[in-house]
Amino acid sequence: MITLTSHNELKETKNAIENLKTSYPVLFEKLVDVVNLTRALQFKYQYMGCLIMDEDPNYYAPNFVQGSVLRLYKKEVQKLKEDLDSPVLKQTFHDFRDTGYANISLLILGMAPEALVGANIIQ
Repeated sequence: MITLTSHNELKETKNAIENLKTSYPVLFEKLVDVVNLTRALQFKYQYMGCLIMDEDPNYYAPNFVQGSVLRLYKKEVQKLKEDLDSPVLKQTFHDFRDTGYANISLLILGMAPEALVGANIIQ
């Protein structure tokens, strides 16, 4: 998915992420864990976002991954979704959907909005 995002959109998204981090630290820690796991497994951030948002993830699903690894990953995402504050996370992802799940994930990992300005092809 090609996402063209303005600097202002990225700054607004970063502010929302910082608010999430401050207001819901336990939820944010679980989110960082899932984003880091996604990165470590080299799964697409779009796949992670679709799972969190209950969207169809099939297009972004990883290929040639052992079933046990996929089950473990989905279990970790499910733990995040079962957090009592997860509706706040879903609302944040929904509000900044145009920013793209990849950009949201990179902002969660601490990248500066300036580094993400322009067209990115990160899934």
